[in-house]
Amino acid sequence: MKRELPKTMNRFFLLSGMILVAVLSKCVPHPVNFTPIGAIALFAGAHFTSRRAAYLVPLIALLVSDFITGLHVLIPFVYGCFALNVLLGFWVRRQKTALRTVSAVLIGAVVFFLVTNFGSWLAFDTFPKTPAGLFACYASAIPYLINSILGDLFYSAVLFGGLAWAEYRFPTLRRAEVAL
Repeated sequence: MKRELPKTMNRFFLLSGMILVAVLSKCVPHPVNFTPIGAIALFAGAHFTSRRAAYLVPLIALLVSDFITGLHVLIPFVYGCFALNVLLGFWVRRQKTALRTVSAVLIGAVVFFLVTNFGSWLAFDTFPKTPAGLFACYASAIPYLINSILGDLFYSAVLFGGLAWAEYRFPTLRRAEVAL
């Protein structure tokens, strides 16, 4: 007799595997800030039925990749934004539409820009610790904001689109929506 995993386990492993592959892409050469981090957190919040898994699975994968690529002083700021993106994913989960997903991507990218550049301004001596220095820090980081938005949009399309394709191709992966 052949034993099969429960449908929820198949879905959990698929979601976890997709996140792991996306995180591994962070370890290959890429334009600065064109990373899967924001998209991973948004995707996890939108699709894991367990809030704990929505935070832990991608957080552990991100932590492992940070040990590979290098730890840095901005980790608390980056991980705080990561947690916010998981919350945005919970909001997307309520009504999965392209407009809501793109809105969440843009909100997450802008908050990431504001928070991490504020952290950079605080942690490094690149800019004076004045309002003008903070403004200069933000102004100099605008190209990174653009890359962050493009990366989050790209990886969100890959993750959300990849899951939609997998659910279409393998109907047993589908699940009923979870009310919050």
